[in-house]
Amino acid sequence: GERSRPEPPPSGGSGVLSMRLLTHNMLVCNIKGVTNGYPFRIEVDELEVQESEFNAEFIQNMLPKLEYDVLRVAAESLGYGELPPSDQIDEATKQDEDFLRKVHHALMDMHVLEGRLVCPETGRPFGIKGGIPNMLLHEDEV
Repeated sequence: GERSRPEPPPSGGSGVLSMRLLTHNMLVCNIKGVTNGYPFRIEVDELEVQESEFNAEFIQNMLPKLEYDVLRVAAESLGYGELPPSDQIDEATKQDEDFLRKVHHALMDMHVLEGRLVCPETGRPFGIKGGIPNMLLHEDEV
């Protein structure tokens, strides 16, 4: 039978934008021999900020899984300096909607369309084109 097309995302966006800081927080440089391949430095040529639906519960569930300071530094490199340092965050902060919205914005709403992810150890750049990071390694890097 015919498959129905998937519904577009509720944000009204293209849904193609994928290089978000949520993704960045989990990416590690896998070049052979690299021991310190996290986190990537982000170099941005084109950034798109696209508001997305805020879900406090999702952000609260993500917080323990995130490298928060990596997120904060990455957000600052994209020009968003609203996240407090981790030593200022206590259990009450983690329940605070204002804080959760800031984390949401940093994680979900900032899309690197064009730029590079740079391996912190080797300086090897991985290009980002159309929101998609090219993480392919050359044969001698595997």
